[in-house]
Amino acid sequence: MEDSDKTMRLQVLLFVSVLSFASVFGQVSYSIPEEMEKGSLVCNVAQDLGLDSKRLTLGRARIHSGDSAEYIELNRDRGVLLIKDRIDRETLCGEMTPCALHLQLILENPMELFRITIEITDINDNAPAFTTTEQRFEISESAIVGSKFVLQKAIDADIGTNGLESYSLHPTNNFALKSFF
Repeated sequence: MEDSDKTMRLQVLLFVSVLSFASVFGQVSYSIPEEMEKGSLVCNVAQDLGLDSKRLTLGRARIHSGDSAEYIELNRDRGVLLIKDRIDRETLCGEMTPCALHLQLILENPMELFRITIEITDINDNAPAFTTTEQRFEISESAIVGSKFVLQKAIDADIGTNGLESYSLHPTNNFALKSFF
């Protein structure tokens, strides 16, 4: 490959890189709890990005969320983002943390792109549960006093401080329970 070809490719790559950086005009981040009601206010994105509400209307502002479900909608008249559909953090991200939606606010004439990150925080909305409601043990009459039998552990879909920290089972006159976390 000739030096002039290498130089030309480098210049094109540099030009494309500068163009892509120049097309992103701003970025904002927000944090909201999961399970917010439909229609709840997320933020005043126009104010936070320094945009006039007329610019949103005339620029045909729209939100693009990629291939993820559309949980957030833009109200152009007010310049705000609203909850479009209930967000369940556990369904959206599972145990992955942080859990976030990555959106783009796109304006036309002139073209502008703003990146928006909305972190979805966990609320304590799942009770600990066992995978089965009943466990049976066959214990011989000749079992030694103090014999130990392992019970399955309860699980909780919430994470962090909202996740399973402890639970208790109530003993009977015939059995004692000890938990080992």
